[in-house]
Amino acid sequence: MKLILLGAPGAGKGTQAERLCQELNIPTISTGNILRAAIKHGTPTGLKAEAFMKAGKLVPDEVIIGIINERLAEEDCRDGFILDGVPRTIAQAEALEKAGITFDDVVSIEISDETIMERMSGRRVCEHCGASYHLVAVPPKTPGVCDKCGGKLIQRHDDEPETVKARLEVYHKETEPLKDFYAHRGLLKSVENQPSVEETSQAILHALGR
Repeated sequence: MKLILLGAPGAGKGTQAERLCQELNIPTISTGNILRAAIKHGTPTGLKAEAFMKAGKLVPDEVIIGIINERLAEEDCRDGFILDGVPRTIAQAEALEKAGITFDDVVSIEISDETIMERMSGRRVCEHCGASYHLVAVPPKTPGVCDKCGGKLIQRHDDEPETVKARLEVYHKETEPLKDFYAHRGLLKSVENQPSVEETSQAILHALGR
């Protein structure tokens, strides 16, 4: 099963991707993580990406698609994968199609901007491994400490209220049109955000016919 998870920043895509990857036994491909890994391992596209980042420029779509292609060629993606963080724009979606990367379903988590503003204020991220937590919904076992690696949990600049508002504006302008893009291809499944992480997971699995 090859999936894309769509949703506004703070919709819970990362959390749901982790749960789905355990349920469906397929890896989550987070573009941020694979970009960092490609740079760390010095792959050809990783080196290209690093050059753009060092110059303070956005990494171009073709480099991002190249890094995704490298990752999808690995053995653990043979039975499927969950893509989290790409595509962000129609141009990226078209580039994925052009590269021959296809999907079975595109799940869009529907959630109000107000709920996201409340939710993001409680989000914490491990500064070492990038694992995501929430002070109320998904708290770590020990306050301020990552369950996975013992790293320190921090509030990212991205999760501060002014930044969240700006990111939501970008999402509505650039990423939300992807819902129509994939609806026209018969791939879109919209899932309303539920009161708990578990209920949202169940709603997604139900939408996928599981």
